[in-house]
Amino acid sequence: MIRAIVTDIEGTTSSLSFVKDVLFPHARERMAAFLREHSADRAVRSQLEAVNELAGRPLAAAEAAALLIQWIDEDRKITPLKALQGMIWEQGYRRGDFSGHIYADAVRQLRRWHDQGKRLYVFSSGSVQAQKLLFGHSDGGDLTALFSGYFDTNIGNKREAEAYHHIAAAIDTAPGEILFLSDIKEELDAAQAAGMQTVWLVRVGAPPAAGTHPQARDFDAIRFEFDD
Repeated sequence: MIRAIVTDIEGTTSSLSFVKDVLFPHARERMAAFLREHSADRAVRSQLEAVNELAGRPLAAAEAAALLIQWIDEDRKITPLKALQGMIWEQGYRRGDFSGHIYADAVRQLRRWHDQGKRLYVFSSGSVQAQKLLFGHSDGGDLTALFSGYFDTNIGNKREAEAYHHIAAAIDTAPGEILFLSDIKEELDAAQAAGMQTVWLVRVGAPPAAGTHPQARDFDAIRFEFDD
């Protein structure tokens, strides 16, 4: 029996284009100015120290900004980058520069599953802060009350089974009672290796010819074996 559902964001609850065409350019454009204006803030300073560690030497603000922009362009899943992007996006959400894109079918089913007593969680490469901002300022309104928790790369690599073992332990639920939703095969493989049930969201393009994961075009098409 499914007791908990863990969902990815990009390509799953939300369009890839929103992240790549709205959020990433917004952070890229504002990164240098944000660091200049907030480098004395403790939270920002902490992330810059992590950037220095990854760079192997202390960086000037301009150097750090250039490296972070390079990581954005390379679509790197690096924790301090994700944290700083989240801080920049928070400003954008609060100013009303954009709202978080969530597919209508995802909103509908997340609410349905929550009402059915399923515990809902998010696991995304974006920081927990960025996840809460997206769902808190979404096209469907503030959806944060639907979720029991959020996980980012601090819990582990999304393509490694260990991360999913950690999530199962953190939510005190047997892996076989957890359903993981994603549009990325390697993430689904890792979750399955950890013992979780999986559904592959194939929103765009032709469905894969074969695979070890049940496939669905959208959240409305997701079915549990025990559903009425």
